[in-house]
Amino acid sequence: MLRNTLTGKQKRFLRAMGNNIDPVVQIGKDAVTPALVKSADDVITKRELIKVRVLQNCMEDTETALKLLAERTNCDLVQVIGRNGLLFRRNFKKPQIELPK
Repeated sequence: MLRNTLTGKQKRFLRAMGNNIDPVVQIGKDAVTPALVKSADDVITKRELIKVRVLQNCMEDTETALKLLAERTNCDLVQVIGRNGLLFRRNFKKPQIELPK
């Protein structure tokens, strides 16, 4: 897995951006299914930064489910707060977010 790790400054920048966005992917009782991974992958390719909510009926632990989704979509897990997580993956073809150095 070739993910570049984010610096603290970049994570702070992404967390600040994440305050203003709504969850676009929800992990339900079936946890991380291939269909969910495909859906999240498509959305993150377009947006680069997405918020994911783990519903209360999910059988997995919140952090475990978010880490698994991040791993399967080849994303960085930027933050976990409660049942929400922020995932980031740079789109090299059409970058939308300019990260600080």
